[in-house]
Amino acid sequence: MGESFHGLLKFARVGRPIRKEIAMKSIFIGNLDFSTTEDQLRALFAAHGAVETVTLVRDRDTGQPRGFAFLEMTNDSEAEKAIQALNGSALGSGKLTVNEARPKAASDRGSDLRKREHRRNRF
Repeated sequence: MGESFHGLLKFARVGRPIRKEIAMKSIFIGNLDFSTTEDQLRALFAAHGAVETVTLVRDRDTGQPRGFAFLEMTNDSEAEKAIQALNGSALGSGKLTVNEARPKAASDRGSDLRKREHRRNRF
């Protein structure tokens, strides 16, 4: 009960593991067969380095795959080698498109709403 606030703060710092932020390279994989699984992609890229996450993008309404995925690798040089080796390679019935994922462009949804403003006062 006699501990000061600073003593508790020190304990909280000591008690928590220190997290290092690891810069991961995000990779876009396109032109996938609809039957392709996350495990198949993980195995394909694991031959080139450590794979952190695989996200097979699915349609939000039907749950069916949309034909592309994102994959994160922890090592930049391994990711670059995987991109070079696998871009244009065959998986299933088509040739893969593999490149570094670009950040999602910020959309200006407000401008879209302003364009439709004229519809409000029709009646």
